[in-house]
Amino acid sequence: MSPETEKTRREFLEEALRQDPNNTFARYGLSLELAKSEPAAAWTHFEYLLQHHPEYSATYFQAGAFLMKQGRLDEARQVLAAGIEVTSRQGKQHARAELQAALDDLNDR
Repeated sequence: MSPETEKTRREFLEEALRQDPNNTFARYGLSLELAKSEPAAAWTHFEYLLQHHPEYSATYFQAGAFLMKQGRLDEARQVLAAGIEVTSRQGKQHARAELQAALDDLNDR
């Protein structure tokens, strides 16, 4: 994908957040976009989602993976464990299994 396309995607997500700061999908997408080039900014959005929208279960896997790539392994364990709790309450067994597998992999390191 060309840099122009990525910039357009990022701009679209940023505009969506300006219009509605509680748009979890746009914030989640923006965090994934920023993770590629601006990790500090990406974490700001992941952290916002974890604090303000803790039931948005998709965040936990990606935030955990992001933290692992950043070498922040203890934080990654905490995020993944919290995600396991959330997805268990929600009855999302597939998501729970993915989070558990990621946590198990991290604990095997």
